Amino acid sequence: MAYSVKLRVWGAYASFNRPEMKVERVSYDVMTPSAARGILEAIYWKPGMRWIVNAIHVLKPILFTHVRRNEVGGKIPVKGSVGAAMKGKSADLGISVEEHRQQRAAMILRDVCYGIEAHIEILRPDIDADGMPLKNPEAKHIETFNRRAAKGQFFHQPYLGTREFPAFFELAEGFPACPEDLRGEHDLGLMLHDIEFHEDSKHGTIIESNEGRRLTATPRFFRAFMHDGVIPIPPLMDGERRIG
Repeated sequence: MAYSVKLRVWGAYASFNRPEMKVERVSYDVMTPSAARGILEAIYWKPGMRWIVNAIHVLKPILFTHVRRNEVGGKIPVKGSVGAAMKGKSADLGISVEEHRQQRAAMILRDVCYGIEAHIEILRPDIDADGMPLKNPEAKHIETFNRRAAKGQFFHQPYLGTREFPAFFELAEGFPACPEDLRGEHDLGLMLHDIEFHEDSKHGTIIESNEGRRLTATPRFFRAFMHDGVIPIPPLMDGERRIG
């Protein structure tokens, strides 16, 4: 595909948490499309574009391990402290770790390596000095991404599911064959594709955008199939299921 990128990412640990697990953390078998998009956006992103993940390559065997982690069981109330602070009022935005600490088990991935294939979709064209849309804005964005990725630059540290598991990355012209035990067809079941944000509706979680609009955050899922280590990612609205 024209104006596309290939990126190899790896790390010692990863955790792409299943949303249906409420107490203990259990990772999906592989990277989710939203996690792949997050890595790309950490390297390069602009408001007038968005990343579309085409495929995820699993380049190492799927290995799990168990850990126990300290987590914070509470959160700062949005309608109270945060809302008051946003209006310029005095508010306590702190949280006592000692009072809210909880220890939870987690089943995470170890020694992971993935290949990400993605392309850019233009939401609104860039404007030149004369007020005219730039030609081939995709090429400009891809060129900038490739330059930043080649230098190891990023806006914030890319991570593999959760911020405590950093991701290392490099540009790739192609990906090696998958491990022998991943060859053939594998049904990975329902997997989180991404979170869809749209105007207020009856389904999903109501949030408020930076512009003050009320939006709905709706999780979208798809049936993931892996063939010889490659997981094709369908468009966000093709045959997906909604929870809620």
